[in-house]
Amino acid sequence: MRARREQLGLRAGECARLTGITRQALHAIETGAYVPNTLTALQLARVLSCCVEDLFALAPAGVQARLVGQAPPPARVRLAQVGPELLAFPLSGQAGLGEAADGLAQSAAGGLAQVELLGDPQRAAQTLVVAGCDPALSLLGTHAARQEGHLLLRPLSSLAALRALAAGEAHAAGIHLYDARSGVSNLPFVERALPDRAVHVLTLWMWEQGLMVAPGNPCGVTGVEDLLRPGLRLQNREPDAGSRLLLDSWLDAAGIGPERRLDLAGYGHEVGTPLAAAERVAAGAADVAPGPRSAALALGLDFVPLQTERFDLVVPDEFLAHPGLHRLLAAVRQPAFRSDLCALGGYDPAHAGDLWQTVGPAPQPPKEIP
Repeated sequence: MRARREQLGLRAGECARLTGITRQALHAIETGAYVPNTLTALQLARVLSCCVEDLFALAPAGVQARLVGQAPPPARVRLAQVGPELLAFPLSGQAGLGEAADGLAQSAAGGLAQVELLGDPQRAAQTLVVAGCDPALSLLGTHAARQEGHLLLRPLSSLAALRALAAGEAHAAGIHLYDARSGVSNLPFVERALPDRAVHVLTLWMWEQGLMVAPGNPCGVTGVEDLLRPGLRLQNREPDAGSRLLLDSWLDAAGIGPERRLDLAGYGHEVGTPLAAAERVAAGAADVAPGPRSAALALGLDFVPLQTERFDLVVPDEFLAHPGLHRLLAAVRQPAFRSDLCALGGYDPAHAGDLWQTVGPAPQPPKEIP
C-alpha cells in the first residue's frame, strides 16, 4: 500500500486525511501491524485509485508436514495423510515435472517442513501413497484418476517399498519378491517386514520376468548360463529389487553361486528401476539385464522369458478403508484398464483386485475388501 501511495506522490498525512483515519493508523496499516475494517479498506482503495485486492490479500494457507526425502526450499511437494502424520513428498526428476504440487515446502527443521498450500487442503486425506517399482503402477494411477482417485506413486524397489510401509511412509506397497527356498512369492518377505501387524496381500497381476537383450538378440542369449561367456556385459539391479532376487535365484539354479557371480562382467553395475536397466541395454552400454517383458518392449528390446511371477499390493489393515484404495481397486477391475495393461506386454490381470492372503494377527473387527 505504501508503494502505491508513493507512486501517486501522496504524502502519508494527506492520504490519512482523505481516508478519514489518523496518520498513526495509516502507518500501522502500511507496516502490517493493523488490519483495517472493510469500510477503511474500501476508502483506501478509492483514495489510491485501485482495487482493494491490489492493496490487501490473504496470506497463503500453510501446514506443517514431515518431509520424506530432501529438497532445497522452496520445494514442490505432494501431501498425503498416512495414519496420524501429514507427509510431504518432494517432486523431483522427470516425473515430477508433470505433476501438480499440493504445496511449496518453504523451510524444514528437524524433519518437519512448513508448507504453503497451493490447492485443496482436504486432498491430502484422499491421496493414497503406493510404493513400488513396476512402471505399470503409473498406468494404474492414470486409470484411477478417472475414478477421481488421487494416487501418489513412490518409485521404490520391492524391499524398499516394504520398508517405507513399515516406517509409516506409504499406505500400500506393490512388490514382487520371489523366495527361492519356499517357492512362494512375497508372503515370507511381508511377514518379516511387518511382524505383528494384520496385512492384506491383494493380487494386482502376473507378469513375465526374464532377460532383456538388444533387438534381434545379437549375442544369442538363451539363459543365465550365457552370462559366463567372456565379453558378455550384464546390467544388474540393486539388491532391494525383485528382479535382482530373481536373477540370483536363476544363477543359483544354474550352479553359479555367490562367489562365481561376482566375476560376471557387470554384476556389480546397479540401477534403480526396470526402465533404467532397459535403457542401458538399448544404449549399448550392456548386453543383457534382468527385468520384465514390458520394460523390454517399451525400449524396443528383445526378451528371453524365464519366469512368470506375482505382483501384489500389500495393504496394512488400518488402511483398507482408505477412499483412495477403493478407487484404485475399482480401476484395476475395469476392463479398460486390463486391456490397456495387457497391451504393454507380458501382463496377466485375470485376478486383479482379488484378496490373495491375509498375514499376521486377525484384524479386529474383520474388514471386507472393497
